Amino acid sequence: MKRLAIGLMMFVAVPAMAQTGAVNTGVASARDVWNGMTQNIIKSAEQMPEADYAFKPVATVRSFGELIGHVAGAQYMFCAMAVGDPPRGEADIESTVKTKAGLVEAIKASTEYCKKAYAQTDAAAGAALKVFGQDQNRMYALTLNAAHNAEHYGNIVTYLRIKSMVPPSSQPRTGQ
Repeated sequence: MKRLAIGLMMFVAVPAMAQTGAVNTGVASARDVWNGMTQNIIKSAEQMPEADYAFKPVATVRSFGELIGHVAGAQYMFCAMAVGDPPRGEADIESTVKTKAGLVEAIKASTEYCKKAYAQTDAAAGAALKVFGQDQNRMYALTLNAAHNAEHYGNIVTYLRIKSMVPPSSQPRTGQ
């Protein structure tokens, strides 16, 4: 997981350096990875028709809707850790919210909540905390959230492709 997170941060930092002439560090790099993945997840949630929110490629995996709910709930969990807030009740979105409208709203709301976590300074992100019983820091929680979103965006791409849809990351960029 750590290698994935580091690789994702490098994937974003190099293009950012080429565009701005400066290298993002710490929280800014994690924020760039997180933001890109999360925007693709939101666009995917908006793109998938309501009728396909119950779709599962096989019976042993989450439905598309459950996947969106899982990501939304996990964002609340990781970002609460990263700002030192107590665990949030929204973490169980996966099993409580069932409609497309509700799940799109949930992923957008969890993203809005996470913005304050990704707005903290590198110094603040160095604060110690426990992550799943391990001694870590806030930056670890931010990176883990970004990596978790990237992992599940990969799942989402498969769901969209099976439904003959082009995922947001493969769609033409506006203005190009």
